[in-house]
Amino acid sequence: MPAGKKPGPSVKDPDTYEALRDEGASKEKAARIANASAAEGKSTVGRRGGKSPSYEEWTVKDLRKRAAEIGIDGRSSMKKDELVEALRNH
Repeated sequence: MPAGKKPGPSVKDPDTYEALRDEGASKEKAARIANASAAEGKSTVGRRGGKSPSYEEWTVKDLRKRAAEIGIDGRSSMKKDELVEALRNH
């Protein structure tokens, strides 16, 4: 891991964290996945993915609720496609 890029002490798997950040994941998402993989194992975390329907199948109300949960600003004025993009890129 390059000097100066070390995550905070709450990140339990810094290598996974940095790999996710390099792929474009947000700090919150990278930390969440890295900590889950450290606690449960990467194969367990990997199997858990893919059980939620695509964001395109969600209602705008549900998308806004999810955006609020993770703290996306400006969600109340976003259209459905903007919400989907914001959630995917958060």
